[in-house]
Amino acid sequence: MKKIVFATNNKHKLDEIRKILSDKFEIVSLHDIGCDVDIPETGDTLEDNALMKAEYVKQHYGLDCFADDTGLEVEALDGEPGVHSARYAEWTDHDSEANMDKLLGKLGNNNNRKARFRTVIALLFNGETHLFDGIVNGNIISERHGTEGFGYDPIFVPDGYEQTFAELGMEIKNQISHRARAVNKLAVFLNDKT
Repeated sequence: MKKIVFATNNKHKLDEIRKILSDKFEIVSLHDIGCDVDIPETGDTLEDNALMKAEYVKQHYGLDCFADDTGLEVEALDGEPGVHSARYAEWTDHDSEANMDKLLGKLGNNNNRKARFRTVIALLFNGETHLFDGIVNGNIISERHGTEGFGYDPIFVPDGYEQTFAELGMEIKNQISHRARAVNKLAVFLNDKT
């Protein structure tokens, strides 16, 4: 089974990816390779950030790897929080409650609740760079529902469903999410190469 590094220490993301790719690949985290550096995500786009993380691992550890960056893009807020989704609320880092509070506050009573989650995966594999993306459209609701998932999941209802990602549960989310769509493209590519 081929080993490949997923440039993250986010347990939620790691679990999602392992469930999707586990039959073909041994997915190892930054922690698993002894990398405890908080790799900077200072890019202007999701693509930039994903590439930064993957290139850091390749340069310092010499291993094939992939990295992702995900953003929630809200139409009425001109695409915010976008590339800043994890650190949207001031003076916080990955504080989901503060991020949701800020987003809901900025949206207020705006009737346009359209939003989309977008994940970009950068893969460095056999000396080549590849990008894969996944998008799921939906709407932002005005109050939190559900306890599963993470990030903005309690306020995001994907198109075609009446429940939030946090209510649908990880099994359904892993089949329909933005990350699942990007990872499925990655998996198809990797399966063709192995």
